[in-house]
Amino acid sequence: MVFVTRGLRDALLELASDAEPEMVTVSLAVTSAGKLRGEEELPSETPVFTHFYPPNTGGAVSAVFGMDLSIPAGQTQGRFISHPQGRLEVARTDKLHEIMLIAVPPWTTDMLAAFDRAGRKQELIVVDAEPPAELL
Repeated sequence: MVFVTRGLRDALLELASDAEPEMVTVSLAVTSAGKLRGEEELPSETPVFTHFYPPNTGGAVSAVFGMDLSIPAGQTQGRFISHPQGRLEVARTDKLHEIMLIAVPPWTTDMLAAFDRAGRKQELIVVDAEPPAELL
């Protein structure tokens, strides 16, 4: 099973809709369920996707060095990919990750699915909780 907060799910679908007809790829990070506000049913160590790294963060730096320095190494456990003209499945051209959330038009909640690295569909569970506030 793959867990995602309702807020992240909605934000990813909006991001895909806004970018159409272009494809969107963003890295996803998790928070353990025990740190979420409003979640008491899942075991505290359960990873829940709660955050994404904006696709253009660090663009100037990555353009110079050829790598994305905006995302901490090893800090993302998943990837979101929109397929504006594709099917609701992992494509050969997708950048693979441990867990992948794929969305296709019309960008509704039933057009988002989770897959493992091998392209096998996983059960996607939406959690009504929020990650803790972060201080800068």
